[in-house]
Amino acid sequence: MGKRVWLTLALAAVCARALAAGDAPRGSLVIIGGGLRIDNAEVWERIVSLAGGKGARIAVLPTAAQNPAKEAQLTADALARYGARPFVVPVAPMLAGTDVRKTADDPVLADAIRKAGGVFFTGGDQARITASLRRADGSKTAVLDALWALYRRGGVIAGTSAGAAIMSSTMFHDPPLDVMPVLKNGVVDGKDIAPGLGFIGTDVFVDQHLLARGRFARMLPAMLSKGYTLGLGIDENTAVVVGPSRDVTVIGYRGALVLDLAQATTDRSQPGFNLTNARISYLDSGDRFNLATRTFVPGPGKEPVDRKYVEHRPPIFYTDILGNTAVADLLEKLADSDLQRAVGVAFGGPDSPSPERGFEFTFTRVPDSAEYVTNREDAYSVYRIRMDVRPVRVHQPFYTTE
Repeated sequence: MGKRVWLTLALAAVCARALAAGDAPRGSLVIIGGGLRIDNAEVWERIVSLAGGKGARIAVLPTAAQNPAKEAQLTADALARYGARPFVVPVAPMLAGTDVRKTADDPVLADAIRKAGGVFFTGGDQARITASLRRADGSKTAVLDALWALYRRGGVIAGTSAGAAIMSSTMFHDPPLDVMPVLKNGVVDGKDIAPGLGFIGTDVFVDQHLLARGRFARMLPAMLSKGYTLGLGIDENTAVVVGPSRDVTVIGYRGALVLDLAQATTDRSQPGFNLTNARISYLDSGDRFNLATRTFVPGPGKEPVDRKYVEHRPPIFYTDILGNTAVADLLEKLADSDLQRAVGVAFGGPDSPSPERGFEFTFTRVPDSAEYVTNREDAYSVYRIRMDVRPVRVHQPFYTTE
């Protein structure tokens, strides 16, 4: 783990030198975890505002989409509804009648992007984005150069689902649909993970559809594989806004998870994925976090949980920690309890590959943990909970009929 910490410090030094030289982007990112609804005014309005306000020109890139014409139209209509003047950039391998390589190097399109106030990447397959915007030799196309120029001078780059995945320098590329195979088998570079576009920098790993699909667990092997100590996972219909000072603000329907592996260790001599002394944090909508200092600020109306009035709960044990919102629900119950720890397990069905292999996730309140709640006790923020993961053996069949 020491090597990863050294790498993070080295990258931070590089970023600091770039900032001192005036090379750091002055723009913002709006990273959306997928499933963005048309009525989520907070997210759409923030994109338009960061692009320059009413009348702002925003380029729509349906590059990832299976049906780019439809996705581009839906996105353009949404942006127009909230006051922008969108235009579609037809760089999409699935768009009939176009040569994506030629279009990605079109100087007219590149110039239009460079002059715009913002860009919006639709969802789909993130591999289509990186394959389309980089040439075969790995160099940037004219459109990708223009995107960086827009971002550096102060524009906004927004993306949902696949458009969120490309924000980090490493992204999930073609992983299994389920999380369990990633935990059991790890990740293969060039297949499960591959280079992203890196708008957020080289020190943060980004993933999407986080709470709805239990994907926090698949982030862990990927982060360890590439030496990341900081991970940012965003839930559906939710966004994180990353400003030029590296402040992150959560907006939208639900929240985001921060995974901090700076002090974590893994025993590679042991069979199976394992992790000790990681930190997991749940950021509710309105919360802020700084990527550089790793400090948290709870949202408006949040007060520290009063330990005198927490629930006396029975032991918290989740039989499917990878279920829809399960990890956030567990963290909230732990925050509102007199318990020090909670446990969740993950395992596959009897017909899955290696059904006897499962994992235990232990979440423990430690001295640097912090929990906040609104006065209505309906929205929690839970920071720096210790997380340990160890492989376990599941006995099959684990239940029988009466």
